[in-house]
Amino acid sequence: MSTIKLSDASVEAIALAQAKLHLRVDESDEDSLISLYIGAARNACEARTGRAITLTNFRLTMDAFPSGAIELSFPRLISVQSVKYYDLDGVFQTLAAQDYLLDAVSEPGLVYQAQGLAWPNAQERIGAVVVDYTAGYSDVPNDLMAWMLLAITDLYERRGRSSERPAVPQNFADGLLERYKVWAV
Repeated sequence: MSTIKLSDASVEAIALAQAKLHLRVDESDEDSLISLYIGAARNACEARTGRAITLTNFRLTMDAFPSGAIELSFPRLISVQSVKYYDLDGVFQTLAAQDYLLDAVSEPGLVYQAQGLAWPNAQERIGAVVVDYTAGYSDVPNDLMAWMLLAITDLYERRGRSSERPAVPQNFADGLLERYKVWAV
């Protein structure tokens, strides 16, 4: 089982103007550098929490349907575009949307077979089942935004490795992420 990112953020969680306001930067000659830091902060936040921060498209590939629900990594689940599989004849099929149910409240998000139905028989092969889905936040929680702004400030003001003397103690800054972290079982 593997999940890959099909698209990266088309719109960052933190706008350039918001980051510049936080940094107290008025001129535009460092806009590209600050934009780079915005993306780096989001990527670090996603890596530390195991969540998609901005709306992102993913593809989960499995060798077979599971015995129960399909777990979709990187909460929050927004939607499932398709559930596809290779049938026993090797033909790539798309499961009808009414044949499965989404649980976007659970974390990770879950896809269940519709009541009374079983997952179809898939051909034995690597990558037999493919699920394309969207996850992330349309309204990013304040704690995550605050952590990213602190990370951007640390990168901007230090412009070098900052682990020895970060602008904000890491235990405080990282504490902002704790309740959002996805823990593997």
